[in-house]
Amino acid sequence: MRIGILKEQQPENRVVLLPEAAATLIKLQVEVLVEQGAGMHAYADDAMYEAIGAKIVSHKEVIELSDVLLMINALSSDDILLLSRGKVIIGALNPYYEKDYVKTLARMGVTAFSMDVIPRTTRAQAMDILSSMATVSGYKAVLRAANELPKFFPMLMTAAGTISPAKVLILGAGVAGLQAIATSRKLGAVVEAFDVRTAAKEEVLGLGAKFVEVEGAIEDKSAGGYAIEQTDEFKQRQAQAVHDHAIKSDVIIGTAQIPGKRAPLLIRTETVEAMRPGSIIIDLAASTGGNCELTQNNKTIVHHGVKIIGHSFFPSEMPTDASRMLGKNYINFIKLLITKDGGLNLNWGDDIVKGTVVTHEG
Repeated sequence: MRIGILKEQQPENRVVLLPEAAATLIKLQVEVLVEQGAGMHAYADDAMYEAIGAKIVSHKEVIELSDVLLMINALSSDDILLLSRGKVIIGALNPYYEKDYVKTLARMGVTAFSMDVIPRTTRAQAMDILSSMATVSGYKAVLRAANELPKFFPMLMTAAGTISPAKVLILGAGVAGLQAIATSRKLGAVVEAFDVRTAAKEEVLGLGAKFVEVEGAIEDKSAGGYAIEQTDEFKQRQAQAVHDHAIKSDVIIGTAQIPGKRAPLLIRTETVEAMRPGSIIIDLAASTGGNCELTQNNKTIVHHGVKIIGHSFFPSEMPTDASRMLGKNYINFIKLLITKDGGLNLNWGDDIVKGTVVTHEG
């Protein structure tokens, strides 16, 4: 079996497998084809791939010659036309939103696995790319906020007097939120966190942050640890609680998302206008609508002196370790599809394989 590694299009800097991960496939008796320059922006050159036994080929060749094609982001419309019936592709295809793309793959007879819909089970944790990339996003968001904020994060005792620490509010205490809490605390900030899931309270408190609790949240254990849509009554109480804490904060980091739906709207325009000038909002949910009403995806705006940064692409800004984490996730999944002699085995009896496929034979 041949597995191909595609070069991502800019501004994406990550690569789906670094040489160290590609070497794992070769040990499993798989031939690895790598598009020329695939790892360049993650600081892995072609020579490094060749050193572990991979073959460097052109863009067209990696698509046409591979039995299984690995990517991070979806293929372009031109590349889809190069796919042959029966080809297997594995990537983060965002099927909840890119429905036309999924339908096109189905018409082409392609078997497509989307790593961003891996089942939320204990066994699948080692393949969960969303959690891996959320770790990067939470970390980088705090560093960006600290760089943009016109004051210190930690409390400082100086000859000029005492400087009070920054106050940080984290919206959503999932993987990204928890990493943002940990990083903010390490930088010396006073941190509060909000989440509708009561299970998050213990983790938030364990990291040294204060948990902002609003009673009456609906929870669903079958949601795999994700938040779910709430009642209008709860949303009103939530809005007031978030407003009261937000206007006292120097930094707000929005990480709250609901799979397959618009991100919950937590910061209204009137809240932004009541915040102190110079405050920073980093909205990691920008690509799914944003936690802030004023967020614009991939843009930075200033409203009433508050800087709002809509950015869902932080992992690309730390390409080496982000690619390393991605690679481990992909390898753990691919192992489910490889036979002992390096062949392809689409085992539909495996709950992870079955739960990750989005198209198969039309």
